[in-house]
Amino acid sequence: MSKNVLIIGVGGGLSASLARIFKANGFSIGLVSRNIKKIKSLGFEVSGELFQCDVSDSSEVQKVFNEVDMRLGALDLVIYNPSKRTAGSIVDLDIHDVKSAMDTTCYGGFLVAQQAAKRMLKRGSGAIFFTGASASVKGFPNSSVFAMGKFGLRGLAQSLARELHPKNIHIGHFIIDGSIARFSEPNEKDLQSNLDPDEIAKSYLHFFMQNKSCWSWELELRPWLEKF
Repeated sequence: MSKNVLIIGVGGGLSASLARIFKANGFSIGLVSRNIKKIKSLGFEVSGELFQCDVSDSSEVQKVFNEVDMRLGALDLVIYNPSKRTAGSIVDLDIHDVKSAMDTTCYGGFLVAQQAAKRMLKRGSGAIFFTGASASVKGFPNSSVFAMGKFGLRGLAQSLARELHPKNIHIGHFIIDGSIARFSEPNEKDLQSNLDPDEIAKSYLHFFMQNKSCWSWELELRPWLEKF
């Protein structure tokens, strides 16, 4: 029986690689974006169902999951990728920009996880993965907002792992500790300081396939030549 994955916050980088690798492994694909016009070609490539949603809006998140129920079916895996940055000194940051960034990076993750968990608990199985960043564990100067959002998302994932693993729902948090190569075919020079999105996607697939006798809840990935 085919499995279903819903990838949220789809663009042309990691999300596209995730869609391709899960499609190649027999999954039916759902793709969620604020602007589905930008992902139509990817949707066609992976024969995916396209959904439009602002993840910071609770009514839109509930609506899109209702649409997924009808058009895609029960979800085996939900992957949350969205994030929003606003950089600057603490004294200069615009409070409205800060709230918007937090809503997308962290609060949206909660809204998505809540809708996914409601369905997976009824079914008795499932997986919810969250994409983190260096900022999930390291706060940098003039990047307090991104750190707050990613720290919060990591906290959500850690709490959900302890709550939902005993209920047969696998939670994963992926710390992407570096820049992702943005070329369709990265060369060796690109990959000395950037992560290959196709290789990251393989890690998500392997994580999903873990036996529940030894589930992980977090995985950290970084370029092989990073200076610690």
